[in-house]
Amino acid sequence: MSHFRTLDDLENDLGDVSGKVALVRVDLNLPMADGAATDLTRARAVAPTILELADAGAKVLLLAHFGRPKGERHSTLSTSLVQPSIEGVLGREVMYISEVSGTVVEQSLAILRPGNIGLLENTRFWPGEEANNPDFARAIAANGDFYVNDAFSAAHRAHASTEGLAHLLPAYAGRAMEAELQALNRALGNPEKPVAAVVGGAKVSSKLAVLKHLVARVDHLIIGGGMANTFLAARGVDVGKSLCEHDLTPQAEGIMDAADRAGCTVHLPYDVVVAREFAANPPGLRTCNVHEVAPDEMILDVGPQATEALADVLKTCRTLVWNGPLGAFETPPFEAATVALAQTAAALTSEGSLVTVAGGGDTLAALAQAGVVDRFSYVSTAGGAFLEWMEGRELPGVAALAR
Repeated sequence: MSHFRTLDDLENDLGDVSGKVALVRVDLNLPMADGAATDLTRARAVAPTILELADAGAKVLLLAHFGRPKGERHSTLSTSLVQPSIEGVLGREVMYISEVSGTVVEQSLAILRPGNIGLLENTRFWPGEEANNPDFARAIAANGDFYVNDAFSAAHRAHASTEGLAHLLPAYAGRAMEAELQALNRALGNPEKPVAAVVGGAKVSSKLAVLKHLVARVDHLIIGGGMANTFLAARGVDVGKSLCEHDLTPQAEGIMDAADRAGCTVHLPYDVVVAREFAANPPGLRTCNVHEVAPDEMILDVGPQATEALADVLKTCRTLVWNGPLGAFETPPFEAATVALAQTAAALTSEGSLVTVAGGGDTLAALAQAGVVDRFSYVSTAGGAFLEWMEGRELPGVAALAR
């Protein structure tokens, strides 16, 4: 992983930052209900960077997007809606500024004292943001002295506020971004071997690139969720009426062949939990061998024997990357395998024998259900960016910091 500058380099590069303007890209795309934020995880993640800069005397201007306004102003998508949440998390007053560039920002900076914090309007209200328009980026940069990116979750997008600004001002990774990049490097960049990956979720189609990339990099590939059914079908198993992408069996075969060539062991469930209908605790629920699934049954979770065997695999590994659940975890009792394996991984992490890095949309919810989010080495809140990183793609927002 290329070297990137962090806040530790600020003093060497710029000297005292007191009174200087820090343009800080953060992820404040908080889930909302009835006009209030329902989850402050993202705000908490960026608080250390904001407070460190403010305490050093910088005037901190926060750049963030909120929802998908597609280049137009929408009152329902103004960052002013998250202002109270940010103030609550920071324990500081935050000034809302209705623009991202120009005289309004200049005038606001004249009012802000060193150590004060301003929240700029939704960057996506301007078409120049998603187009990464150089003039738009220059207009934002005109009011700043240096740029800090603390939004890994937006780093897979080459937008003006995530990528363009990094070329116009001295650019640094914030504390959350720094922690994320270090964790990812420990997981796949330069991991301690043997390495295992858990990849679950409903569809193979959304994770084909991830699976292809991983087989060459990990020693054990554990496939769960609806995806596993497509691989089982490729191995000639009749999966009944399970969720299965039968048209993708050739791709699944290709991934298994590539794994064989790379010396990567692919783990598919050999006992499974099945039911005739997908519902909570349905009648006729049973555990069987994968070869005993009836035509009118569907596979909804990995069985206990396979789960135990997977736990034994993790005990032989030093690094684990996790993305996606093993079963239909939102519906009881189909969370059992995910919870059991996650708890094994957490216990091994506590013992110091396993580095565990997890990320992606459903993953966070599944690990929260298992009660292990705080016990993994690192859990990323990024969805798309984490997935693209697992595909081995260079993330533009990260690459721009390395220059």
